[in-house]
Amino acid sequence: MHIGILQFTFQIPHAASLKDKRSVVRSMKDRLRQRFNISIAEVDDHDQMTVGTLGAAMVGTDVRYINGALDKIVDALEEWRDAVLDDHQIEILNPNP
Repeated sequence: MHIGILQFTFQIPHAASLKDKRSVVRSMKDRLRQRFNISIAEVDDHDQMTVGTLGAAMVGTDVRYINGALDKIVDALEEWRDAVLDDHQIEILNPNP
């Protein structure tokens, strides 16, 4: 078993309130969860109006598949119309060495 983790930070330039930010974050989480079958949550920058940080995880047996799927998520985030991807980190864990 392998666990793929993606943490990413993005800017929401048009957000004028935390309500605007929550709308973008909720939409992003719902669409990514549905399209890629991942677990996803907001993990940092909760009180910042124009910045969001999310973490996504997936589990599988094939490291190449997990890495490829997380790369596709990053590609989708780079094309997101309501937010601008700032930074991302991908890590693959093997809890059973």
